[in-house]
Amino acid sequence: MQETEAVPSCEGEATQCSDADIARDTVLRSPTAESFNNMVDGLFLKGEVLEAIRLALEVVSRHPDNETLALVAATLIARYTALYDVVATLARRALKVEPDSVGAQTILADALVAGGDIAGGCALFADMMARYPGERIGLCEHMSSSLVDAGYLREGLEILTAWLQEGDASFSLANNMACILDRLGRPAEAIPWYKKAMAMEPENATATFGYSVSLLKAGNFREGWARYAQRVPLTNGVKWWFMSLPRLRPSDDVAGKRIILYQEQGLGDTLQFIRFVPYLQEKGADVTIVVPKALLRLLTQSFPGASVRLIEEFGQEVEDGYSYAAPIPDLPFIGGVMSESDIPANIPYFRADADDIAKFAAQFPASRPRIGLVWAGERRGRPELAAADRRRSTTLAMMGEAIAPVEATLVNLQFGVRHTEIAAWKGQPLFDPMGGVRDMADTAAIMKNLDLFISVDTSPLHLSGGLGCPTWLVSRWDACWRWGAEGDTSAWYPTMRVFRARERTFGPVLCEVGEALREWVKDWQPGKGA
Repeated sequence: MQETEAVPSCEGEATQCSDADIARDTVLRSPTAESFNNMVDGLFLKGEVLEAIRLALEVVSRHPDNETLALVAATLIARYTALYDVVATLARRALKVEPDSVGAQTILADALVAGGDIAGGCALFADMMARYPGERIGLCEHMSSSLVDAGYLREGLEILTAWLQEGDASFSLANNMACILDRLGRPAEAIPWYKKAMAMEPENATATFGYSVSLLKAGNFREGWARYAQRVPLTNGVKWWFMSLPRLRPSDDVAGKRIILYQEQGLGDTLQFIRFVPYLQEKGADVTIVVPKALLRLLTQSFPGASVRLIEEFGQEVEDGYSYAAPIPDLPFIGGVMSESDIPANIPYFRADADDIAKFAAQFPASRPRIGLVWAGERRGRPELAAADRRRSTTLAMMGEAIAPVEATLVNLQFGVRHTEIAAWKGQPLFDPMGGVRDMADTAAIMKNLDLFISVDTSPLHLSGGLGCPTWLVSRWDACWRWGAEGDTSAWYPTMRVFRARERTFGPVLCEVGEALREWVKDWQPGKGA
């Protein structure tokens, strides 16, 4: 970690620096753990990943004897990235300054496990348990969390089972056991452990949310949706004025009332649950949908009876006359979904514009079938979402090698940072129309020109399903609750086929997809479903 030559400085009368430059300069020269953490964490949350890493390493390099700064840098880089070798290097650097630091050893053990060295990481955890008997339960909590986060569920289950046979469960151990069982596709077994955790910490948001999604994954919609709707809305800390309105509940009379449905969590959640708008309109509600720009045009053309507003504008100044508001993922609860049979069958509920469909059709190669691909989600700021994105995403190389060559036109629908993988792809050519895509309405128009869409668990997957297009989901090994614990169909999307990963790698399930695709292509005829 060498000091860079071009270090911005705000010293000298002739230099004009912004407040951000001054703050950065202060952190470089005289960092406190708090100021350093806040600045680097803020960069990560804004999506400035490379700048966050560069600043973190530069500060540590400038202050080599400060163990605390090295640990802050290691913690943040571990939270937001998969650079486990960098994390391990930072932890070892801290240990040179303070060899007996439990924090540094724990971060190092975490990094070893996350990087694939389970034996090394667990050996270090075991060694610490022997040397620090007063820290044993905390270290076991940490070791089991590390194994869960890295995807070593069976190993984590084995360790927790052995521990819990000898002693009582702490909140974290019970919660970790529940999480492991849920991710292993055993939600019914996870539920009692969540109950045990909640008995110890009734207000803990992590356990109560985990309990709700395990109920949903197990098919207990009645209690699951009620519990799910008790969460604090996940809006990345933003508090819009309409969030102070009464939160809409199933018993509320909405006839003649103006209500606001607003974006919460990811775009996929909105795309999945916005299907309930007609239900509210049939009850006499005047519905306003508040969403990001990416969804504005799609929802405007799909729900002509609703007012669709841009959240960045609508959220600024209070507008009178509204009676209720609800985050869009509350809608299954509001709509009374007690079982899969209660899910609205109004597929398709999205509409693609005819002119947009024709515009993209004119660009496509004539050869068919046309198969769309998405292999990764978009990187997210919040740590738990960044980790989930790493679990749900594969690479173009891995997906492409499993399904190609195939007698079909492969069409790229990958967006964001992972779109750059196309440049390095040397396999079967991909037709790439994404340069002309402005928003999800354009993506919908492209999908209407496809014969099949194959994707990991992303927002375009929900769009394809909501359009009623033939869709194949490549589900991650710890399948999201919305796809249930087993089976190859989805009650949410009748035109979807689910392929389930059973291991930490996507390799085997993608080979299964490739074999199925070659059979599908052999039998393909225009209009053929998934």
